[in-house]
Amino acid sequence: MKNSKMQNILLSTGSYVLLLIVSLFCLAPFFFLLQSSFFPGSEMIRKGITFNVDFSKMNFDNYKLLLEGKDGIYLYWYKNSLIITLLSTVLSLFLTSMVGYGLAVYKFKGRNLLFIIVLIVMMVPVEILILPLYKLSITMKLIDTHWGAILPFVVSPFAIFFFRQYAIGLPKDFLDAGRIDGCTEYGIYFKIMMPLMLPAFGAMTILQAMGSWNSFVWPLIVLRSNEMLTLPIGLQSLITPYGNNYDLLLSGAVMSVIPIILVFIFNQKAFISGLTVGGVKG
Repeated sequence: MKNSKMQNILLSTGSYVLLLIVSLFCLAPFFFLLQSSFFPGSEMIRKGITFNVDFSKMNFDNYKLLLEGKDGIYLYWYKNSLIITLLSTVLSLFLTSMVGYGLAVYKFKGRNLLFIIVLIVMMVPVEILILPLYKLSITMKLIDTHWGAILPFVVSPFAIFFFRQYAIGLPKDFLDAGRIDGCTEYGIYFKIMMPLMLPAFGAMTILQAMGSWNSFVWPLIVLRSNEMLTLPIGLQSLITPYGNNYDLLLSGAVMSVIPIILVFIFNQKAFISGLTVGGVKG
């Protein structure tokens, strides 16, 4: 009995130590990024990545230059990324949750075929869709607009699949109770079923927001003017053949991480719950 208890303690301790080591490896790049952002870019070129930090040379000049220099273009990039991410995430959650819920709850002709189509679309590489989507964007006059970066990928097949798998495990008795009380189908969804799906919404909020915030290829194609660029494209433009603007690049990269960290902090419990419950239902 004592040996078994001791083995469990050693196993738990070993697991925590292993996870701690893995966490340190994952956090190391961001630590060096944050550290380098407080020094001139020439310091990183001269010394490289190092733990030997000269705190006397730390300053906020890079951040001042980032926010005040180049006519405040970084703030335009930041604003564009926030607008596109916010609209894309909200619309995606609204549309994909309703589709996934409908596929899970209602029985109608062709339901299985639609679900198979969703699975097939999940396996189609995005690169194949870029040319037809670009032609469609030109036809609809969406080039160099926020909606041009949002609409083509606002309905994610993975999100539909995730919500469908989660909704399958919801109690169906609430549907009958809502109908008896005189609720419409939309009323049942918004007033009864949607609150039960909050863990799924929390999980998909993080995934959709992170995907939209970090999106690079499609915004690069559809956005033209410098004032309409998003953060990933804008930061990439700081890298030139004639010398990289590390002063702006490092501080800009640090600030670009803040929104995603905040989204994860406010949704982490729902994220874990949603992935766990949604992964075992169905």
